[in-house]
Amino acid sequence: MCGAPAQTPTLPPGIDLTRETVIYGVVSQGDAPVPAAYVRLLDASGEFTAEVVTSATGDFRFFAAPGAWTLSVLHRDGRVRKEVRALEPGLIEVPLQLA
Repeated sequence: MCGAPAQTPTLPPGIDLTRETVIYGVVSQGDAPVPAAYVRLLDASGEFTAEVVTSATGDFRFFAAPGAWTLSVLHRDGRVRKEVRALEPGLIEVPLQLA
């Protein structure tokens, strides 16, 4: 069985992952990535913080402070919410599967 190594996002130059938290992942449905989905980042109290639209390959990325977050995805083909605990700086991968 052959498998590709885990992929990480391409980050802009100057990002110090020892000091910054990056929450990233792919929105998918079945085995297919979902482009043009709205991914919202909500703080620990459920308040809206930021929103991005997924790329053609379903990718999203947020730069956030360490803490408790919720990701909420809105798309015509489904929705998903997932809690994220980013307790320290670094890359936090969160795959999101539409239901």
